[in-house]
Amino acid sequence: MKLVTAKQMQVIDAEAIQNRGIPSIELMENAGRGIAELARTILDDDVTVTDIALFCGKGNNGGDGFVIGRYLHEWGASVHFYLLGMIGDLKGDAAVNCNRAVEQNLPISEIKSEGDLPYLIATDLVIDAIFGTGFEGEVRGLAAPCIELMNASGAPILAVDAPSGLNCDTGEVSGVCVQAFATGTLALPKIGQFLYPGRSYVGTLEVIPIGIPDDVVEQAAIKINLIDQESVNRLLPVRLPTAHKGTCGKLFILAGSRGYTGAACLAAESSIRSGVGLCYLGVPMGLNPIFETKLTEVITRPLPDVAKKQCLALRGMGEIRQYLKDADAAVIGPGLGTHHETRELIRRLIPDLAIPTIIDADGLNAIENHSDELSKCGAPLVITPHPGELSRLIDVDVPSIAKDRMTYALDAAQRFGCVVLLKGAPTFVADPSGEVFVNPTGNAGMATGGTGDILSGIIGAFLAQGISPLNAACIGAYIHGRAADVAVRDIGPTALIPSDIISYLAEVYMSFNR
Repeated sequence: MKLVTAKQMQVIDAEAIQNRGIPSIELMENAGRGIAELARTILDDDVTVTDIALFCGKGNNGGDGFVIGRYLHEWGASVHFYLLGMIGDLKGDAAVNCNRAVEQNLPISEIKSEGDLPYLIATDLVIDAIFGTGFEGEVRGLAAPCIELMNASGAPILAVDAPSGLNCDTGEVSGVCVQAFATGTLALPKIGQFLYPGRSYVGTLEVIPIGIPDDVVEQAAIKINLIDQESVNRLLPVRLPTAHKGTCGKLFILAGSRGYTGAACLAAESSIRSGVGLCYLGVPMGLNPIFETKLTEVITRPLPDVAKKQCLALRGMGEIRQYLKDADAAVIGPGLGTHHETRELIRRLIPDLAIPTIIDADGLNAIENHSDELSKCGAPLVITPHPGELSRLIDVDVPSIAKDRMTYALDAAQRFGCVVLLKGAPTFVADPSGEVFVNPTGNAGMATGGTGDILSGIIGAFLAQGISPLNAACIGAYIHGRAADVAVRDIGPTALIPSDIISYLAEVYMSFNR
């Protein structure tokens, strides 16, 4: 599904109205009816004994509100409109729909001062139709105390298109903002609804179709996409009845050092749980007994290590290259450590890679001053930095990256010619073609060491099964976060540990039609 900015949505609306002959009043009617149906769902499909307070602005968002109220009234609800301004101020479609409400004798109170604000007592639902997706800056005037009143009402709030006060391009909230229980966004979701802090104000997000043809959206050439259940379901590999371990992919993971055996184990276990046929784990020889004891389903490959350091040695290069030749995909990085010899080993390996590879953690740290090695590699690559690792790769400070993570992820993808998965809330997956994918899954319980190693293993498993780097990164990000979301349902965010995510992968995979 595409994610749009406010300007892109305006262009799409204009194309539908001006060049496709769809009346704007029809789009507003469709929007209002769709939101009204969402309101009915929130009220358990029975609105006959409900009191609904509907706050309308003077623009088209307010016009949507008048349509919503009209439908809810027809279905038996008690609806009261509160217009921020005067009826005579309304124009166009908003005026038309306000007049229809007047003709039906629906109560409309004009809010001209703070003294006109109502007491919301025993209100079952508040509907926010004040500002649309074009809002930016800080809420001023009567809208500010109105929003404070709505938030303090104790009733669930349904926002029309976006919570009033939210910048739908940046996710910024510069003052008061409606704290929605749910948001019915029109036609397409907006990028700012997935960026923090805005995402915290949206509540449950529902996309409301309003009758814009699919090809109008397609010709807009939107480059930002939402990873969702439907798209992941289409991309997941199908295991045939004749499948065997050799046809389900061979993954070679280069990982582990003294103190970081857990990172290697988490990556390997998550890959096995994600359907790879064979997982080979290349580890320092001195640590191999640990892995032989801990891992049942994984084949270990003990490699030369640095004396007394228990990290990979440069002299193991030949063996590693041979193991890579026999694999379908590779993961390089989890828990490798930062010893200078291991770092040199990684730097020499990357230009010669010939199979799809994900580079993570210490694999990225090894090339922090040699990031151009990525663009020299002829193999399909996925890199999975957090902002700190990306900062070292592209020589941009972390605060700058944090302000515009999507742009920097895309810049890195185009600079290095590989897929970049930039971890965070939300995670962005960027492709050199200019496409960016936003992952909506995941939670704060994942903020603990080891979760990234699991992500590497999941993505590596899909690479080994023949999924493209871009699709493997998108699938991996979604499933990784979804497993954490399911785990938090039972465990809570504080108690969540990385291995819990692996335990819940099976439940997530079972939710797909594969």
